[in-house]
Amino acid sequence: MASIIRSTYASFPHRLCPRITRSTQYSSFTTSPRRHGDTSGRPSIAPKPTINIKHIRENPLLHAQNCIDRNYELLAQNPAQIIELTKKWDELDQHIKPLRSRKKILEGGLKTSRSTPDKLAGSGLEELGSLKRQFMALKKKMDHAQAEIERLALELPNLTSKEVPQAKNPVTVGWINPHQQPPHTQPSSLPLSQPQYPPPSPERTIKSHIEIGKELDLLDFEAASTATGWGWYYLKNEAALLEQALVQYALSVVMKKGWTVVSPPSIVYSHIAEACGFRPRDKNGEQQIYTLERGDRLKPELSLAGTAEIPLAAMKANKVISYSHMPIRMAGVSRCYRAEAGSRGVDTKGLYRVHEFTKVEMFAWAPPDNACHDLPHSIMTVWDEMLQIQSEILRDLNLHCRILEMPITDLGASASRKRDIEAYFPSRRGKGDGWGEVTSASICTDYQSRRLKTRVRLADPSAAPVYAFTANGTALAVPRVIMAILENGWDEERGMLVIPKVLRPWMGGIDVIKKKVKSPNATEVELPNVARPSVGVLAEETGR
Repeated sequence: MASIIRSTYASFPHRLCPRITRSTQYSSFTTSPRRHGDTSGRPSIAPKPTINIKHIRENPLLHAQNCIDRNYELLAQNPAQIIELTKKWDELDQHIKPLRSRKKILEGGLKTSRSTPDKLAGSGLEELGSLKRQFMALKKKMDHAQAEIERLALELPNLTSKEVPQAKNPVTVGWINPHQQPPHTQPSSLPLSQPQYPPPSPERTIKSHIEIGKELDLLDFEAASTATGWGWYYLKNEAALLEQALVQYALSVVMKKGWTVVSPPSIVYSHIAEACGFRPRDKNGEQQIYTLERGDRLKPELSLAGTAEIPLAAMKANKVISYSHMPIRMAGVSRCYRAEAGSRGVDTKGLYRVHEFTKVEMFAWAPPDNACHDLPHSIMTVWDEMLQIQSEILRDLNLHCRILEMPITDLGASASRKRDIEAYFPSRRGKGDGWGEVTSASICTDYQSRRLKTRVRLADPSAAPVYAFTANGTALAVPRVIMAILENGWDEERGMLVIPKVLRPWMGGIDVIKKKVKSPNATEVELPNVARPSVGVLAEETGR
């Protein structure tokens, strides 16, 4: 594949055209089919992203291989197309230069002869009109080529950190509340001295959170399927309190570390979501984001935010931040919405993969590495703090977790480097040995800040502002943590669940959850002639 890429680039010139040698600005790119090539739906205050196209042209093989390594093979030809379009733009510019010069001469003559316009009558005016038509036709082609260059550049994923594993599988780099691997388990690629998943007690009955939630009257998926469809749920009784307790506990941890707490909007402009790396459809063409139908199609398109990362990042769009104010660290609490069409399966039943949930998200801005003069200001320092916060929260919730350095194939579009933390779910032992992601932390370098025009003013007043680095991380995602608490804390013998100690201050004095004793007068009546739709019917009706 590398040889094919090299041969593709061999025929392309690397001469830079004068107009787009500088970083060029976004004009028309969007993955939304509604407005491809149309900027009428963007508000005038929308940030104008500035991509380093010069770097792409000078390093086409690097960017092409990066696309292939990150599973964006369809974008691997973008750098080649950018170079070809640059050549086309250059050729058009050579044709337009003499027209521009002649046009200026004729227009100058027109200005000096206004008192006697007959001197420019006839052939002179005709020539000027012809020049203007030729000029506008060439300019239109140049503008189209430049817009295509910008569109292709914006599609490219972020460059990858050297710390990222090049293999297809993640690398385990740490453990939280570890257990030793039991002798009777299958051999592992790690030594037996390394902690693995906790051994199930022989006499312990493993139950899924769905069974536990039903037994303790905490979860209702059946009613949610009637109200909304597959992928939604009701949290009831102590589970509803548990959600609020988890949020309050996570906020107490981040506040103790000096993070600013924010309650952001859950609806954002679609172009803001795209700037953060969240596109309406994934690389397989499946829907990822919910967009809102608006009566006026000329109004900017709106989307439900998939994470507070998006509105938090937008807080500093079109802003220049003083170096002395960095790093800026914020934690947002929000409802999150994920379409995730096509992801439904046996392993996603219950709370593991849902379309709406509450999450506490951390987001930070820092100076770029080449402009960062001290370690406390660096994006790496902030990212390490995110990982420490995640580890503290999961440790005090008594969850068994492993910390993973994610491979290049699992970074998405915006991340340069990413670490996930997976918790152990007893009911998922048939899927990934029971491990499932509960948090993620990413460094996005200047991918988001270039698209949102977030810059840093350096201490040197003569220096031009530079683009900030950003990082984001999950402090706590409620449904999967509730799922892990239920499955790991369930006591089958006593039929109860012990609430983690750190959550009890927000549980209204509740420290254990037991089976409910129903009143003899409490009954549910379901009309016999009303048939509940099956999950399959619901999936068909909703297109999932």
